[in-house]
Amino acid sequence: MAPALTGVASEYERMKQYGNVPRGTVRPFPGFNTEADCKVIRKAMKGIGTDENAIISVVAYRSNAQRQEIKRVFKTMFGKDLIHEFESEVGGNFRAALIALFSPPTYYDAWSLHQATQGVGTKEGVLIEILCTRTNQEIREIVRTYKAEFHRDLEADIAHDTSGCFKRLLISACQGNRNELMDAQWQQVMTAGPECVIDRARAKQDAHALLQAGEAHWGTDESCFNEIMSMRNMFQLRATFEEYARIAGRDIISTIDREFSGDVKDAFLAVVKVAQCRPLYFAERFHHAMKGAGTNDSTLIRVIVSRAEIDLADIKRCYAEKYHTPLATAIQSETSGDYKHLLVALLGRD
Repeated sequence: MAPALTGVASEYERMKQYGNVPRGTVRPFPGFNTEADCKVIRKAMKGIGTDENAIISVVAYRSNAQRQEIKRVFKTMFGKDLIHEFESEVGGNFRAALIALFSPPTYYDAWSLHQATQGVGTKEGVLIEILCTRTNQEIREIVRTYKAEFHRDLEADIAHDTSGCFKRLLISACQGNRNELMDAQWQQVMTAGPECVIDRARAKQDAHALLQAGEAHWGTDESCFNEIMSMRNMFQLRATFEEYARIAGRDIISTIDREFSGDVKDAFLAVVKVAQCRPLYFAERFHHAMKGAGTNDSTLIRVIVSRAEIDLADIKRCYAEKYHTPLATAIQSETSGDYKHLLVALLGRD
């Protein structure tokens, strides 16, 4: 039997097996009729009571771009703001999920970051989840939207609410300057595999630098970890982690667990896990949101809404493989009512 592939080699095998395009669960509705959808939603909220199933039958099966069109045309047809209608007609987590679904993706990320930095306490997990997983372009658009919508500077808010190495890592992420692959390099990856875009000499150099900054150093040189984790593209990071395991005799996750603590540890672990397998990182986010007493509904809503058109199908696969239960089953056991029905509809069929 051939040995199991690991690292960048296994990633290439996953690409060939599941396709080179991440798989979402929500796609543009082919028979989209804006006015008809607006009438369905209007009828569902008109009069006494609300027909939540009718709302779900439209909202869960339209892309975000189509929902933006529904929101615009609804106000033209009926002279009412759709979001205000939701706020007056439905409540709880169902309302929160609907409002999230009708928010443009960049605005929703910016709003989530604003909520995480304002008020009592800072929701560090939200900062990590968004800033350590988005692309350069997405981060730059989030920074611009944050400024335009909330009249505040995201970097300044992060600097005010965090400290130390954690603050520096998040500020690095806010720049949106990771060395991402160019289109031509992605084409090479798809045809020849990730090794063709990896600098093995640099990976070995970085691995030695991480070892000297951590395990082989009295104390920890956080700046070295920050530089490498913030600058290298995801394939290069995978190669670096492979080289690190060879020379250190343990994987990079074990080293981060030993050398760091608190929020900065969580942030570095997030970068590593996203580099290794982004859908698996989000599968773990789902698991932790439903683990133990109580459910973190804001995380359930945020991850489902933000990943539905990107890679939610891949996240479902990773969740089932790691936790041996379908994600839909887990969410059904933690939620209820129309809120549950909406989330399960967004997850799509297994």
